[in-house]
Amino acid sequence: MREARADVLVAGGGMGGVAAALAALRRGRTVLLTEESDWLGGQLTSQGVPPDEHPWIEQFGATRSYRRLRDSIREHYRTWYPLTRESLAAPDLNPGRGTVSRLCCEPRVAASVLAAMVGPYLAAGRLTIRYRHRPVAADVDGDRVTGVTFAGPDGERFHVRAPYVLDATELGDLLPLAAIEHVTGFESGKETGEPSAPGEAQPANMQAFSWVFAVEHRDGEDHTVDRPHDYAFWRDYRPPFWPDRLLSLVAPDPRTLEPKPRRFVPNAPAGPVVADQSRDPGDTDLWVFRRIVCREVFEPGFAASDVVIVNWPQIDYLPGPLIGVTDEERDAHLAGARDQSLSMLYWLQTEAPRPDGGTGWPGLRLRPDVMGTPDGLAKAPYIRESRRIRARRTIVEHDLSLAVRGEHGAVACPDSVGIGMYRIDLHPSTGGDNYIDVASCPFQIPLGALLPQRVRNVLAAGKNLGTTHITNGCYRLHPVEWNVGEAAGALAAHCLEHGLEPEQVHEDPVALERFQSELIADGFELAWPRVRGY
Repeated sequence: MREARADVLVAGGGMGGVAAALAALRRGRTVLLTEESDWLGGQLTSQGVPPDEHPWIEQFGATRSYRRLRDSIREHYRTWYPLTRESLAAPDLNPGRGTVSRLCCEPRVAASVLAAMVGPYLAAGRLTIRYRHRPVAADVDGDRVTGVTFAGPDGERFHVRAPYVLDATELGDLLPLAAIEHVTGFESGKETGEPSAPGEAQPANMQAFSWVFAVEHRDGEDHTVDRPHDYAFWRDYRPPFWPDRLLSLVAPDPRTLEPKPRRFVPNAPAGPVVADQSRDPGDTDLWVFRRIVCREVFEPGFAASDVVIVNWPQIDYLPGPLIGVTDEERDAHLAGARDQSLSMLYWLQTEAPRPDGGTGWPGLRLRPDVMGTPDGLAKAPYIRESRRIRARRTIVEHDLSLAVRGEHGAVACPDSVGIGMYRIDLHPSTGGDNYIDVASCPFQIPLGALLPQRVRNVLAAGKNLGTTHITNGCYRLHPVEWNVGEAAGALAAHCLEHGLEPEQVHEDPVALERFQSELIADGFELAWPRVRGY
């Protein structure tokens, strides 16, 4: 078996993993980064999801490096795309003019920008990236992980040793491999005291995952896909808590659970776009909601159609989770999610109601080039919920719920390593729960939530930090995951430089203050200005 060494091993090349690697590299460390797909970026790229962000993101509420990512994406469009004069001059350029985000862009563009960000370190020989590799085993010596084995696409294996191991995988894959204490699904209200938690723990009850895809529409053309194998099942499928069949344009309002009709008309004029989820969740017009290419942004005639990402509740996969199941069950769920998404596309092409009284939009065409895949579906499923470490500090609902905290704001974290903001947004779950969508306060990211209770050299660097099932709903989005990973990478490098362990930095006020000062100098924001949640 091939052997490799690095100062820091980062398993998972999603938002948290890339940010972790960059943070350690900026501090002079060598990094080995692995990623299951062939793109860096996770939910932003290989999973195909435009960034979910708070409304102040253009002014504050993110790290400097995350802001650099956003600026670089915009600069990519300004440099290489034929923008209108108005678009070229817009400092807040939104290439897709989607309502979900102020920066709706193509996954492949974000992937190319992330590749450019890590490029200098590859050239310098301080970063090694192993694409299409996943962790399959871990070596453990007491309370330390001494090595991790990865499998490649052809079954080849290689072994990595590093003083610090960061788990930035989408599902927290290192946790069971290294026997690190962790939790899945719903914790009980008895354990957490959370208002929205059930009376008993439900470890198999997790947020649905989704298999996202990109489409455009060509008038007068027929791009209808083959009827999916299980189309009859999905066409008639209606969860008990759903107001209509899942394949329809009616779904619950996440905040009220009342039935809410959606609109879907390809390339229809949408008027001014407001991407501010504190005012409007933006999901009424599904064509505009996650639009990533807007014809009006570019010179006339450049784009024949808008391009939109289909990541709607209609493709949330409810029959089962990807964690805590056999390999055969996991493969069946992955195949089922793909079939569900293709069934949604086929329904849109053949049965969706049109304003003229007809049915179906056969001109809808998948865009494989946008997603970097042969079929137009994303490279990987969109994962909302991971295994989560049993952490030194677990963030609970009443730490940041607006209903609980009100004008007091979120509970202060003296060990803050960053900030974030999003509603507690839980999609329907594999256990049969509807949305849980709770207003929250702008919050901090406590260092203790990145540290396992026992294991000394492993850090959470993504959605696997010490949240609960409930608070995962607001810590799982793009800028927060980036901040979590960046803080983990910075901490690993800091500990190597000063001969400390993460627990010492966390427990010693002097060491903690020194680390936090270093973060501030590197562009981290550790506290919010006076803003109210939503």
